Amino acid sequence: MEEVKPAKEFCAGEEEASREKTLRMPMVTRRLRDPDVNPCLSESDASTRCMAENNYDKESCSSHFLKYKNCRKFWNSVMIQRRQNGVKPPMPTAAERDEILEALGKMPY
Repeated sequence: MEEVKPAKEFCAGEEEASREKTLRMPMVTRRLRDPDVNPCLSESDASTRCMAENNYDKESCSSHFLKYKNCRKFWNSVMIQRRQNGVKPPMPTAAERDEILEALGKMPY
């Protein structure tokens, strides 16, 4: 009778490395989830959460979509203005955006 060999055993390092690979987000997703890159992250999350809560009924979430769209328009105009003025980076960091919104006194979108 042949001896049955056990399945390949993982050492702790290999198992951790394979788990790490499965938990890593793609680069594009990581960039979109970065608050320094995406100024409308909270609006995006709110619209996604609304869709999930309302069984993906777009009409129920139209106010969230509009707020996200206005957010993107506002920060895009800020980015264009900074680029024209030669300010680097064109998109303000999260801290700079907070200061801009405080100076305005209210949410412009």
